[in-house]
Amino acid sequence: MISISLNFIRRRRLTIEVRQRISLGLHVSILLGALFFGIGVCIAILLGRGVELSSIYEEFIVFTFFDSAGISSVIVESIPLVLVGLAAAVAFRVNFWNIGIEGQMFMGAIGASVVALFDIGPEILRLPIMFIFAAIFGIFWASGPAILKVRLNVNEVISTLLLNYIAYYFVLNQLFGPWKDPRDKFPHGEQYDIAERLPAIGWEQVHYGVAVAAFSFIVVWWIIERSRFGISSRFVGVNPKMALAVGLPVSTIVAGSAMASGSIAGAAGFVIAAATEYRLTFTMAAGYGFSGIVIAFLAGNRPITTVIVAFLMGSLFVAGESMKVFYSLPDALVGLIQAIIVLSVTASEFFVRYRLRLASFGDT
Repeated sequence: MISISLNFIRRRRLTIEVRQRISLGLHVSILLGALFFGIGVCIAILLGRGVELSSIYEEFIVFTFFDSAGISSVIVESIPLVLVGLAAAVAFRVNFWNIGIEGQMFMGAIGASVVALFDIGPEILRLPIMFIFAAIFGIFWASGPAILKVRLNVNEVISTLLLNYIAYYFVLNQLFGPWKDPRDKFPHGEQYDIAERLPAIGWEQVHYGVAVAAFSFIVVWWIIERSRFGISSRFVGVNPKMALAVGLPVSTIVAGSAMASGSIAGAAGFVIAAATEYRLTFTMAAGYGFSGIVIAFLAGNRPITTVIVAFLMGSLFVAGESMKVFYSLPDALVGLIQAIIVLSVTASEFFVRYRLRLASFGDT
């Protein structure tokens, strides 16, 4: 009996098949299964560290999603994540792999700081001018790689990545030099005046950066889902050679999408500088580039899904910070927990696209 079973196993093989289509219910089930798997691994790690199961429930679920302070913290954390996610999604739709979101955020913050430091425009218009300058500086920083891509076919992954470092070291040069705060002599910019800060809306710490994120989402959604440019960009992303053959201006669409991505990233830099830091700092954009890429990937470059994924990622960050504060967990462990959940959800994309099947060696 045992030998028969072994022979049966030997005659079987595990194959990977591409799914021709997948129902919405199965798609959601796979995502939820991956999410629960990641959460289960994280719970096991936390229990091993001596954290009680009831405490995990209180911090990850109750405080994050059912407490006013927790929800407001998630919204505040999600605002820049929505913007960087939209920035990545706009570029990725046309296969322009914008890895320079952090550099464009720095340039956006620099543009906002130029207006604030040199008092450009009347105070009542200072914030709109800061927003416009931030978007323009972000466009400028993305335009170089875009032109190199469409004119000389230079790999945008390399050019945008290298520009991150140039933007970062330019910020360091300014903050250790002419823009150093004259009051405390620390390497950060001078604090913005009240007229140059995004005010709170009156609920906990939530500020009017949520309006910037909502405005950016509406514009991106309309362009992608309702405009002729959005339809063309989708065509370019799927098959650029065919799009060129039918007469679409592929270079213009790619460059325009890249610059739009830069403008949204610049707006994210403005929000962080004007609503969170209230000044230019050299740590303000750390980690947001990677987060934007992950959000856009998980959202499938769709605007509505981008907002949802950004909110969930914001809740994950808030829950991690809460656990770190109340249970003295090290930064490395909190980062590990966040990475496990993100990687679990990301890996679920494999099972969405493919399925595993046990077949005999005689099957074709």
